[in-house]
Amino acid sequence: MNTPLNRRDLLRHSGTIALAAGTAGVGGGFAAAAERTRATAPAGTPPRMKLGMVTYNIAPDWDLRTIIDRCRAVGLTGVEFRTTHKHGVEPTLSKDQRQEVRKRCADGGLVIWGLGSTCEYHSPDRAVLAKQIEDTKRFIELAADLGAKGVKVRPNGLPQEVSEEKTLEQIGRSLRTVGEAAASAGVEIWCEMHGGGTSEPRRMRRIIDIADHPSVGVTWNSNKGVDDKNGSVKESFALMWPKIYSVHINELINGYPYREFFGLLNGHGYDRYTLMEISGLRSGQPDDTVRFMRFYKALWEELSRPA
Repeated sequence: MNTPLNRRDLLRHSGTIALAAGTAGVGGGFAAAAERTRATAPAGTPPRMKLGMVTYNIAPDWDLRTIIDRCRAVGLTGVEFRTTHKHGVEPTLSKDQRQEVRKRCADGGLVIWGLGSTCEYHSPDRAVLAKQIEDTKRFIELAADLGAKGVKVRPNGLPQEVSEEKTLEQIGRSLRTVGEAAASAGVEIWCEMHGGGTSEPRRMRRIIDIADHPSVGVTWNSNKGVDDKNGSVKESFALMWPKIYSVHINELINGYPYREFFGLLNGHGYDRYTLMEISGLRSGQPDDTVRFMRFYKALWEELSRPA
């Protein structure tokens, strides 16, 4: 969960933001394959990563038309549709409805990058676990029909009634199961670095190693105070690369070392999305919301600019 961005803090950084106002917009294509490599980019290489948004926090009450229109107005090209939101992009959609969503997004220049499910595999209850796996398969089918790249899943903590290692093994084995289903459908599974204890990079690396499947990677969640050690994310990044398949970002001025993190992504040739997962102006006018998103995009461009 992320706290709302303090707009006054953001506006105080308007001098920095202004430096980025005229930089190039988001562009480029998908990463070619699920099997990531450790290729590095020469110093000064322009970023290949792109900026998109998660509907969580900023757009839970926006319908599909609003999401498309506002992303187009700001220049965002990708979206992760989080489940339970007003957009209604859910496994309950019919085949015709799925094709309509896909067409409307394509016509609006918006890539359906991923689906933000809340499927999780840490419960010691076997019936609960089985249902979560089946629910994930429904999201995989939806992602394939929509042309989405992946499905975001998560762990949500370490149950006290079983050992840590047993839980990590269960999550990893479950990820392998859904990863096989995803591979058959031509999509990926992204395990969010989420939950008390399970968000810690060392544990997440253990989970991903147990899963051991090329279609299973992580959504880096920009967890302040967890990823960063002594003001740096280098150690955590080294643990998780090349299994970083998607990225969530939040408050860009909260002390998290985003410039270093974006530099690491750029240096390793990351060509996928960083997705803003941040509260916006729920009670503001539409023009204010778009203005807020433009400021965010400009700051992102400045922080991701090669040194």
